[in-house]
Amino acid sequence: MMSSESSPSVLWRQVWGLAALLAAIVFSWMAYGLYQPKVLNQLGFVTLASSLGVIQAVLGAAIEPLVGAYSDRIMQHFGNRLPLITVGITLAGLLFVITALCVHTNLPQGWHWLLPVMMTLWVIAMIIFRGPAIALLRQFAPVEALPQANSVLILVFSFMGCLGPLLSEWLSTIGASLTFVIGAISLMTGAALLYTTLPRHRLTPLSRKTSVAVDCSRSLLTFLVGLGTSAEVNLMLQLLPNQAQTQFPFLSSAQLSSGILLIATLTVLPLSELAARLGSKRAMTMGLVAMAICLGLAIAATNPLIAFGTVLAAGLSFGLA
Repeated sequence: MMSSESSPSVLWRQVWGLAALLAAIVFSWMAYGLYQPKVLNQLGFVTLASSLGVIQAVLGAAIEPLVGAYSDRIMQHFGNRLPLITVGITLAGLLFVITALCVHTNLPQGWHWLLPVMMTLWVIAMIIFRGPAIALLRQFAPVEALPQANSVLILVFSFMGCLGPLLSEWLSTIGASLTFVIGAISLMTGAALLYTTLPRHRLTPLSRKTSVAVDCSRSLLTFLVGLGTSAEVNLMLQLLPNQAQTQFPFLSSAQLSSGILLIATLTVLPLSELAARLGSKRAMTMGLVAMAICLGLAIAATNPLIAFGTVLAAGLSFGLA
């Protein structure tokens, strides 16, 4: 599918190792998102169950730029971002296990506040290593080959999204404690698969001459673009299926979301070749614009044909972006 002969400069083993960690990250967020409101509601935090996600999102938006800056400093000092990634994965795994124990042991009434604190700390731990881990892709592939390398990550992300409804149904049957333990195991397994592919030496040594300080305006622009992209993708995977579902009452919104991700999974590899010809920035811009158009068309999806075309176009645009 992607041989070293066609792209000899891409470290494909490392890219697939990173993809394994990404799959573990997606699974962990899936497990957390499934049980966070359930656990909080059971403990009596009804209001907090609906607002904690928003609070954590704002907290993440404030922390992520700081983590990115610190990650860059570690990169300059050590030649890679692995120390920060290792700390984040270890903390997230431990917090998952501790949370599982707290849920399993039925904490006394006076200690119920510990669960929302542990959940928030878990989100912070995930933020610590999520961005630096994805940034490793720049060390595994040159700029001109990034679309092909990134297509592997999109392929894995889309595949996990397709499995989402089935995984959620299975996780709902085994309970919160076991789900959190499995989440911790998945993170450690993903990290192990990534680390076994990495060379012993520094991946990309940086000298003082080649390291460049990132100015605040560019960092802010990058942060805003990332925030906007994340919001657009979330809207597309929530709003569009809900609108299209009115034309396909025999399908659920979750199934339509999986359909969008399945289309992206099936088309991401050929689209990566197109992105390589267009250039990564242009391809990403085209994909994001196409997603925005799909969101607009979703409102006008007044018949099954338009709804089907919108879902198909959404999957293609997500694969391109």
